[in-house]
Amino acid sequence: MHLVEYHSFSAAFGTKEVVHNIDFYIDKGETFALVGESGSGKTVSAQALLRLLDGQHIQYPSGEVLFEGKNVLNMKDTELQSIRGSSIGIIFQEPMTSLNPLHTIEKQLAESLFLHQGIKSAKTLVLQTLERVGLRDPEKRLGAYPHQLSGGERQRVMIALALINNPKLLIADEPTTALDVSVQDRILHLLKTLQKDLGIAILFITHDLELVKRMADRVAVMKDGFIIESGTTQDIFSYPKEQYTKMLMNADLGERTLIAEHAQVVASVRDLKVHFPIKKGIFRKTVGYVKAVDGVSFSLFRGQTVGVAGESGSGKTTLGKALLKLEKSSAGTITIGEREIQSLNEKDMRGLRSSIQIIFQDPYGSLSPRMTIEDIVGEGLLINNIGTKKERRAKVLSALKEVGMDDPDFLYRYPNEFSGGQRQRIAIARSLVLEPEILVLDEPTSSLDRSIQ
Repeated sequence: MHLVEYHSFSAAFGTKEVVHNIDFYIDKGETFALVGESGSGKTVSAQALLRLLDGQHIQYPSGEVLFEGKNVLNMKDTELQSIRGSSIGIIFQEPMTSLNPLHTIEKQLAESLFLHQGIKSAKTLVLQTLERVGLRDPEKRLGAYPHQLSGGERQRVMIALALINNPKLLIADEPTTALDVSVQDRILHLLKTLQKDLGIAILFITHDLELVKRMADRVAVMKDGFIIESGTTQDIFSYPKEQYTKMLMNADLGERTLIAEHAQVVASVRDLKVHFPIKKGIFRKTVGYVKAVDGVSFSLFRGQTVGVAGESGSGKTTLGKALLKLEKSSAGTITIGEREIQSLNEKDMRGLRSSIQIIFQDPYGSLSPRMTIEDIVGEGLLINNIGTKKERRAKVLSALKEVGMDDPDFLYRYPNEFSGGQRQRIAIARSLVLEPEILVLDEPTSSLDRSIQ
């Protein structure tokens, strides 16, 4: 008997079927990879194992999903709760939306141990798990809340939460998206080591084919909700049969564009500092500072791309937010065009917002769940009184088409109806529709497959 079996499985949102009659299995101790472009049905298929989309108008028109011989699609809530986080762990693509913003890191990990193993005194085990996933200074992070960590640090906490109960199956949905290369290697090595030591099976969901080569024993390629090709990793990479599979392997990211010789300076930063106070005690007395950005200077020319590289937690995102005056505790000089903006109030800054746009690392957290895609992408046009309603809709459609989302029906749907990669494309379209002079890109393509990148 296989650990996991999908038999003729289909999934639909309302009347729209998004996964069509798929079959695959996963054995104990192996890594099975689902690959394909964003929106191909990978995450919907994987989350069916835990029925995490229940309550979101999800339906399963046909087939069954077996875990240890039991069909999870027919399980009662009590049965599902007994395997969620215990027998099956999951690393979500978007850690900020899957970690509780009101609980500390220690409380969230300890709660999982108590619920599934009855362990009450869990600090030592929590620390050991955080150290295994490479979180810096884990003891100092125990009392931190998710918003106080960088994207990469949150992802490592999410991995620790998935592994802390030693599950039989780990669903890894883009597990290293927010991690820098050095930490990514460490995490992948950790997953492989745990798999070898504990016999964990891994369902690996990714658009990164290089990771599939390194991690997976077998692969299934998904396109538009269908599995179009499957086999061993060696066979798929050495002898791909489908043209789509070949396209994914051969996608080219293009070439760098050179800037003009006498390009104009559009942004200038001098001695920028962002220091966050560390408060302790009943009276919340400041006892020190976290120097997220400390004395950074640079100039940005028209047509130029300035890259800021570093490990997660090094201050990259904070620097980008400070450039847009989204960090109130910043100090230093920031000049956009010929205007020094540090002294501007929110009302004065509003006039500059359309010319300076940011694409956030976490698309789900930056898209309003109560707005349709048309309203989200067109909001900036409406606020800045750009065009008529008809002209704004045409601009929205054009921007969505540019990022590979050219179905007119997308306009009337909400963010939760799209995959992580599709949400990222929506966020990109929202920034591009205003034709800004400056774009701040915070890992803008981390959740996108290579062909869409």
